[in-house]
Amino acid sequence: MRYHRIPDETVRRLPIYLRGLLFSKDLGQQSISSRDLANFVGVNSAQIRKDFSYFGDFGTRGVGYRIEKLTKQIKRILKLDVIQKAALVGVGNLGSAILAYPGFKMYGFEIAAAFDNNPRKVGRKINNIVIENVSDLPALKKRRINLAIIAVPRDAAQQVASALVKAGIKGILKFSPCYIVVPKNVKVITIDIAMDLARLPYYMPAG
Repeated sequence: MRYHRIPDETVRRLPIYLRGLLFSKDLGQQSISSRDLANFVGVNSAQIRKDFSYFGDFGTRGVGYRIEKLTKQIKRILKLDVIQKAALVGVGNLGSAILAYPGFKMYGFEIAAAFDNNPRKVGRKINNIVIENVSDLPALKKRRINLAIIAVPRDAAQQVASALVKAGIKGILKFSPCYIVVPKNVKVITIDIAMDLARLPYYMPAG
């Protein structure tokens, strides 16, 4: 099912709601109100109800949201109701940390391949993933991997992105602090830790 004209901010909040629901389920809860979910994830309850209204009527008056049912609905909307495999390119300090991060499993992600151009790293195993040569990226098309994480230096990001697109990748999470050009049908999300950190001092009280 496709959803049209959904604000990007709404889509950005859905994983936050999903995380809150999963944590609530771990606490033994079976249902949750929009107010309690709002308190849990730090989002206004009216905003939660508005976000959900784009996709249908999820709640029941007087009961709230059935956690298991709502979890399945959000996963279906985000296409997380099936295992999503991703490839990592760049196994330096950041890439190695990404490979070791256990939080991807909560959302149904699996890093199924890792690549680097350093001969000393190729062939090594991290978290049961054998690092492959970046020259083997074209083989991703046969492995049904549609997502990729780029954790390479800025000057290599465009070349890597272009190779990933040729290999059939449709979604890229990029940690390289630069702009890259990809076809319109390829979605790129950039995470720039330094840039986000640079915003923090503005909100700090003077003195």
